Amino acid sequence: MIERPAGDEHADVVIVGAGPTGLMLAAELRLAGVRPLVLERRPRSRDVPKAGGLGGQILHLLHFRGLLECFQAACTGPMPAPRFPFGGVHLDFTGVQNPPMHALPLPQQVLERLLAERAEELGVAVRRGHEVSALTQDESAARAEVLGPDGPYRVSARYVVGCDGARSRVREQAGIAFPGTTYPEVNRLAQVTLADEVTVLGNGDLEVPGSGVVRAGFTRTEHGLFGCGSAPGSRSVSLYTAEDENADYDDDSPMTLTELQDSVHRVLGARLPIAGSTRLSRFTFSARQAEHYRQGRILVAGDAAHLFPATGVALNAGLLDAVNLAWKLAAHLHGTAPDGLLDTYHAERRQAAARTLLHTRAQVALRRGHDQAAEALRELFTELLADEPALRRLGALVAGGDIRHPMPGTGHHPLAGAFAPDLTLHTGQGVTSVAALMHAARPVLLDLAGRPELHEIARAIAGDVVDVHEAKAADRDVDALLIRPDGHVAWAAALDEPAGIATPALRTALAAWFAAPGAAGSPNPPSTATTRNGSPPAGAPLGDSR
Repeated sequence: MIERPAGDEHADVVIVGAGPTGLMLAAELRLAGVRPLVLERRPRSRDVPKAGGLGGQILHLLHFRGLLECFQAACTGPMPAPRFPFGGVHLDFTGVQNPPMHALPLPQQVLERLLAERAEELGVAVRRGHEVSALTQDESAARAEVLGPDGPYRVSARYVVGCDGARSRVREQAGIAFPGTTYPEVNRLAQVTLADEVTVLGNGDLEVPGSGVVRAGFTRTEHGLFGCGSAPGSRSVSLYTAEDENADYDDDSPMTLTELQDSVHRVLGARLPIAGSTRLSRFTFSARQAEHYRQGRILVAGDAAHLFPATGVALNAGLLDAVNLAWKLAAHLHGTAPDGLLDTYHAERRQAAARTLLHTRAQVALRRGHDQAAEALRELFTELLADEPALRRLGALVAGGDIRHPMPGTGHHPLAGAFAPDLTLHTGQGVTSVAALMHAARPVLLDLAGRPELHEIARAIAGDVVDVHEAKAADRDVDALLIRPDGHVAWAAALDEPAGIATPALRTALAAWFAAPGAAGSPNPPSTATTRNGSPPAGAPLGDSR
């Protein structure tokens, strides 16, 4: 138990920031039996449009939580074709079965409302208009000085998580470095209705009075990049411009329709008549990553941990940060975590963000070049994308679906570390699925081959921490799966794998991920040594870089 100083409020975890990452983290913590407190400096949700959709691996995770249908029902437009911009070209999956990348047209305001409603249903306390002004920590707790509508107060917690965006005050006060590059590039994205004098041709090109035809897709000029696209027969068009500027825009300052039209004019040299808009957003690009995702009792997630120089990936990465962190932090708070479990958050999610930085930096190279060599690179890249294996590989990279977390031990099944397949399961109670078993966000041992010795090992090492299920599945290629709460496979037994191989490997996986310290002489989870290199131990003062 934490000794609380007189006058302190207390929460298990303080989450700073009520954006998508903070709200997702709060809901996942509540599922795991932790009571977080969310503090948001803004008095209300932002009206300034940011992301216009949700895509990538997080959609599979939402399915595993039973939330995907709700999110789909809230979509504000028809499901888009699986065709995604990539550095001035496109990844086109329209002719590919089971494409590796999907998206939902879900504006960030709607996403935040859905996540806030879920957090409220689960009993999460969200305080808006409460700004964290200072942080301290010691061996027992972290403490936040807060400026609320009724004056200052202090909250103590076992941990504080900064989900407070690119200019994170939590990251700054924790002394976590945020190296990287900011590009001199301003991007504007809009969904507009064109004026009647503009003709939308059958192929999506625009015929602009006095300017001729502007082709669909991307048009590169000496002044920047222009993009447009529309559904067949629709006058609602997506517009995009990118141009070099040295202006420092305030994130809270909304873009106007006049600003968009002026940007189109500068890039194209033509005036585009627009009747109205449903979305106007502006953003700059940076490639940055926090050196450490944990500094003692302070952690960071989402934009506070990483920034990517391309659209369509930040929400996916931030929400997956939250899911990865929540179950590990909850186990640590409950005293059921193996030694070093919490440190694997940094190791795993920093690795995932590094993969995202890889492809988004590659997009910068494709997008920003203006000479003949750059045009040749884009042309060659487009040719390579005509090959389906290359297209699928790049799609999985963008979606975050190619992540394989390192697992303890050796000789792993190919599924180990990957996101679990959503098998259809037949049980004595009826038909269900792997996704349905994961709604509660608990670890699952799934026995598909009637192997009771595996059940006994799970109960002996992890007790009631792991849910054990027995089922049958058609076309399976495993006898059993051990699935972490974040949906990743911690261990798998091959078909007819001998007990002499399966049981020691299962013991290692259970001990590494789900056994309390000393319960089974467990080894540390993988990557702990790498994670701790240069990171202070829990309880170190803020700014300590030992």
